[in-house]
Amino acid sequence: MVEKRCPRLQRDGVYRWFSELPSPQRVEFLCGLLDLCIPLELRFLGACLEDLARKDYHSLRDSEIKANNPADLGSLTNLTDEVVRSKLLVSLALLGSAHREAAGVLFRTLTHIDSVINNYGLQLNEGRTGDEFLLLFTMASNHPAFSFHQKQVLRQELTQIQSLMASTSKNPSTSTLNTMATYPGCHKVTPRSETPINSVSNSLENVLHTSTHSMEESLPKRPSGKHSKGGHTQDVHS
Repeated sequence: MVEKRCPRLQRDGVYRWFSELPSPQRVEFLCGLLDLCIPLELRFLGACLEDLARKDYHSLRDSEIKANNPADLGSLTNLTDEVVRSKLLVSLALLGSAHREAAGVLFRTLTHIDSVINNYGLQLNEGRTGDEFLLLFTMASNHPAFSFHQKQVLRQELTQIQSLMASTSKNPSTSTLNTMATYPGCHKVTPRSETPINSVSNSLENVLHTSTHSMEESLPKRPSGKHSKGGHTQDVHS
């Protein structure tokens, strides 16, 4: 149906476009697609995701336990530390949808972003700092473990970070999702909300590089022969 309405739209082109998006925009775009799915499609996709996630179950098990343990999450409070931010990204990726208490701990940590920036002079445009914060708040504001109110607050924080990065950047660029909102030859796609300002090419795997090499108990390497379909699966399960 899509290809009939958009003759020039090719799936390979969409795949290439998506693979070049930075992680915050990949997450936002995927969540937007899920919002468009009907219940039976969601159940089918859930079965597919369950099968893919099962392949990494053992290698991520220890990290998943920590990600859903409020006591472990309570020690990850220093947002100025790059290693802590990377651990928070891992925790958000592995946080279960029913773990409200753990989500509450993460929420309290993330909502200190204003004081962190003001009191410590954290520069969002230095290195990967801004990209990590964009990804943190994009994941959190879309995560089902957070309440509706918490998501609203996190979305407001995300918007403030985007505005701050745009105002302090020497060469503020337009969001990739905004510039690509109308795919060549296709109808306009309306983003769910404001999208990240910078269009860096960091993937979730690259953003988590510090975590995987700095954690005392780093994630075990995936056994050879495991499923890894291009960059898409690597980004989710790295």
